[in-house]
Amino acid sequence: MRVPDHHTGGGDPAHTLRLLWRRTEDGPRRGPRQGRSLDDIVRAAIELADREGLDAVTMRALAKAVGVAPMTLYTYVPGKAELLDLMLDALYADMPRPDRSGEPWRTRVAALAQDNRELFAAHPWAAEVATGRPPLGPGLMAKYEYELRAFDDTGLDDVTRDAALTFVLDFVRAAARSAAEARSARQASAWTDEQWWTANAPLLAEVLDERRYPTAVRVGAAAGAAHNAAYHPDHAYTFGLTRVLDALTTLVNPPPPPTHPSP
Repeated sequence: MRVPDHHTGGGDPAHTLRLLWRRTEDGPRRGPRQGRSLDDIVRAAIELADREGLDAVTMRALAKAVGVAPMTLYTYVPGKAELLDLMLDALYADMPRPDRSGEPWRTRVAALAQDNRELFAAHPWAAEVATGRPPLGPGLMAKYEYELRAFDDTGLDDVTRDAALTFVLDFVRAAARSAAEARSARQASAWTDEQWWTANAPLLAEVLDERRYPTAVRVGAAAGAAHNAAYHPDHAYTFGLTRVLDALTTLVNPPPPPTHPSP
């Protein structure tokens, strides 16, 4: 398992929180007069990450993108660690939050999973950021509040509700990263998946002995024929999310205890 290269919570906690909640007016500010807002800087950083990836978001590259001197950029945000928290919180703030209170809990949870999947599809770099120390800004708090409510009327206690939400979001993040890796592999190859398998079919037929690997050959052939590829991100997501919801159902509607016949 690859360890993420980027993580939130890497900057000064107090300074980051003030930036996240826009509590930066207290006290004098040093440096040139600012011609842009902090929101402008954050949006430019998100656009740069969307185009070129998170590694491309350096303070120098961002300063060039917004048309300011690199030193001027530091009057808005002290470094990339704090900037990353601001970028993620801005994405969270923009996520849709329709009222789904009248829908069944499985429908609500499936919808929040899809919302996060769409977030990662639009901003693939966001799935690569470890959030063990989450950016506790208004965007994240609104997201957390909204997504916890998807488990209303399930009977889950608070600790289990938090764990259930984490379970769902971890699955979505993993699925998004796998989909991004598959997409990157396709883009880097001159062949489509179908062309690759067709070109290699004769050699594979020689080396994959059905007598030695009977189950692998049979199942692999069936899956490949169904998906026209060894891996299909949409199928993997749909299959996996259904299993996640089924697992949570055992908590929401636990099976009755076994009955023992009377002697």
